[in-house]
Amino acid sequence: MDHHHQQQHHYDGGENDYRQQEDDWDRDLLLDPAWEKQQRKTFTAWCNSHLRKAGTQIENIEEDFRDGLKLMLLLEVISGERLAKPERGKMRVHKISNVNKALNFIASKGVKLVSIGAEEIVDGNAKMTLGMIWTIILRFAIQDISVEETSAKEGLLLWCQRKTAPYKNVNIQNFHISWKDGLGFCALIHRHRPELIDYGKLRKDDPMTNLNTAFDVAEKYLDIPKMLDAEDIVSTLRPDEKAIMTYVSCYYHAFSGKQKAETAANRICKVLAVNQENEQLMEDYEKLASDLLEWIRRTIPWLENRVPENTMQAMQQKLEDFRDYRRLHKPPKVQEKCQLEINFNTLQTKLRLSNRPAFMPSEGKMVSDISNAWGSLEGAEKGYEEWLLNEIRRLERLDHLAEKFRQKAAIHEAWTDGKEEMLQQKDYETASLSDIKALLKKHEAFESDLAAHQDRVEQIAAIAQELKSNISSYYDSPSVNARCQQICDQWDSLGVLTQKRSEALQRTEKLLETIDQLYLEFAKRAAPFNNWMEGAMEDLQDTFIVHTIEEIQGLSTAHEQFKATLPEADKERQAILGIHNEIAKIVQTYHVNMAGTNPYTTINPQEINAKWDKVRQLVPQRDQALIEEHARQQNNERLRRQFANQANVIGPWIQTKMEEIGRISIEMHGTLEDQLTHLRQYEKSIVNYKPKIDQLEGDHQLIQEALIFDNKHTNYTMEHIRVGWEQLLTTIARTINEIENQVLTRDAKGISQEQMNEFRASFNHFDRDHSGTLGTEEFKACLISLGFDIGNDAQGEAEFARIMSIVDPNRLGVITFQAFIDFMSRETADTDTADQVMASFKVLAGDKNYILADELRRELPADQAEYCIARMTPYTGPDAIPGALDYMSFSTALYGESDL
Repeated sequence: MDHHHQQQHHYDGGENDYRQQEDDWDRDLLLDPAWEKQQRKTFTAWCNSHLRKAGTQIENIEEDFRDGLKLMLLLEVISGERLAKPERGKMRVHKISNVNKALNFIASKGVKLVSIGAEEIVDGNAKMTLGMIWTIILRFAIQDISVEETSAKEGLLLWCQRKTAPYKNVNIQNFHISWKDGLGFCALIHRHRPELIDYGKLRKDDPMTNLNTAFDVAEKYLDIPKMLDAEDIVSTLRPDEKAIMTYVSCYYHAFSGKQKAETAANRICKVLAVNQENEQLMEDYEKLASDLLEWIRRTIPWLENRVPENTMQAMQQKLEDFRDYRRLHKPPKVQEKCQLEINFNTLQTKLRLSNRPAFMPSEGKMVSDISNAWGSLEGAEKGYEEWLLNEIRRLERLDHLAEKFRQKAAIHEAWTDGKEEMLQQKDYETASLSDIKALLKKHEAFESDLAAHQDRVEQIAAIAQELKSNISSYYDSPSVNARCQQICDQWDSLGVLTQKRSEALQRTEKLLETIDQLYLEFAKRAAPFNNWMEGAMEDLQDTFIVHTIEEIQGLSTAHEQFKATLPEADKERQAILGIHNEIAKIVQTYHVNMAGTNPYTTINPQEINAKWDKVRQLVPQRDQALIEEHARQQNNERLRRQFANQANVIGPWIQTKMEEIGRISIEMHGTLEDQLTHLRQYEKSIVNYKPKIDQLEGDHQLIQEALIFDNKHTNYTMEHIRVGWEQLLTTIARTINEIENQVLTRDAKGISQEQMNEFRASFNHFDRDHSGTLGTEEFKACLISLGFDIGNDAQGEAEFARIMSIVDPNRLGVITFQAFIDFMSRETADTDTADQVMASFKVLAGDKNYILADELRRELPADQAEYCIARMTPYTGPDAIPGALDYMSFSTALYGESDL
């Protein structure tokens, strides 16, 4: 560090440094073409940046310095000193002389020039010329740079590193590749003149844009000519260090020169600004102190006012005003006080730092004065707040107590409302035992409730006492005391009434329990006795129905047994009535007001006596009824025997006659006329038996009038006899009629007696149940036995169906003997047919298919002619004339083959 320090101030001591530089230059004699190009451009631009101050410039660095004139001019400009007068001649000797003068001047500045001679410069040796210019640049542009005790190249490098340190994407370590991306140049400009470059938009991967931006801005705004070519730097692996150092040194001089001027102006402004600011702070302090002290002076009397308000509302308004003061008015003043102290301290510090005398405020406006005044304010405020809160709490408590008193009093009064009337009720005087027990439970619950309310009454009294002690400040205390006294008096009254009612209820309960036990005993004995009496009355009044003497004798025996129990029953009645008399005695003695009747029974003594009297009255009535019924049953038995004796004779007689008639019709003894004679004799004998039937009807009438419904002496009822008698009469009449019809059929059809007997024999044979009729299957079997062809084939079935339509036209499923004879006679006799009748009509009609009414009247008797005219339908054939009648359909209808 000492070595560098000497280099900065004593140029004659820098021989070793320059020798080192020259050694570097000797190695560079074999200069890289790219570096040479960069140095030529940079050194030329650097020389011109100084020569233009003298109104000239160079175009070709090795040519334009050969005569030494512009070289001397350059040294004068950059050093600010005059050199020896130059030679103006054009000869080589003149040029060498001028160049030597320049070199001697450089050497006089402590720079030892090695290997550089005037002849090489005059001869235009490019490398020597560039080396000489580099030596000048080092001495006059770089040698004087000093940063943090480092100088020249190291100083310039340190300056670059310091200035670009805030830029994360810039890292300056040398004067070659660290500058290739152009961001180093842009960062130096942006650090000193941020308005010239939008550094945020630059990209590390775009060095051409970055370099050109820096070169353009430096030329336009910083008066630094373009000494480098962006393309050369980008395309060169390692840019020329001397060219970069030369160009960067221009940045250093441009910015450090400007900074010195700014620093001088800033120093003056800063001094003036400090003075102005200090004076303003003093004025502000004085005004702020005056205003704050005035506000404190006005506020303290308001805070010291301790006159209380009478109402809670007014006190709360005071509190609200105080809260506004604390919330709205005081905070700005606290801020002002704090600011005043800050300003005072800041002012004193600033005066001390700027070597000015300390500030002395006006009399009474010192910080200590303000603190004292503020302390008085705080004291008054604290006292005021405590007083306010205490006063509000006191009023709140009184209001709260009063409200609490009103609420508790109202609740208590609502509870006691009607309680005295309730306790004075005489409801127990008319209550039943269950009612009394319920009233006792209710009263016990009330007593518990009353005890629970004791606390409330005591609380009410305590509140009233507390309000009374604050009578001077609480306006409503007298009415509270009066109300409290009323509550306490009523409470004492409730206690006395409760005790009285409790005693009355318990006394009444004991009496009613005694009566209840007697009621229960009465009910337990009266109920079965009452049931016995009701049963007895029911039995004694029972309308008995008996049908035999044995039954009435059984009833009489039971009645005698009942009468034997009556004395014991009367004893029980007397005992039950005794229980009731005991109840009446208790009621009379203790003046119990009975609420109702016996709860265990609806039976009363009057009812028991009434029913007992009724039983005693019904017993002789029952005796008489049993005697009368015994006599009636004896008479009924006589009537039964009388009817049975006759019925047991008539019933078998009717049965015998029925059987005999049946045999006559079936057995066919003799001719039909013999059978008729025999049957008519039977009919006569049956008619002669009628008086016996009439006599039996008379006896039956007597039995019915006596309401006799059974007769163990006979199995015959009158209904049986009547039905049998009517069947007998019907059977004899029907049998006679059948024989008469058989005679007619026989005579009409010419059937012999033998044939008739054969038909009867066949019919009887197949009449298995002797019902007098044949079923369908019985009839079919009969026909087959008589030789009819009615097999099971279709033809046989059709034939049987035809025969059935004749014998059973109504389809009843039964065939009578008369129908059987009619069929058999039709099948075996020669009779008229529909065709024969039709042929007869055709003769009367003169062989026409129809007949006229006149022809019928002419040929037939009048009544038969009119019969035919009325029933014949009009003829509708193709040969019909008006009045033509259809005799064909009429003929078929006569024989049932169509509707007549």
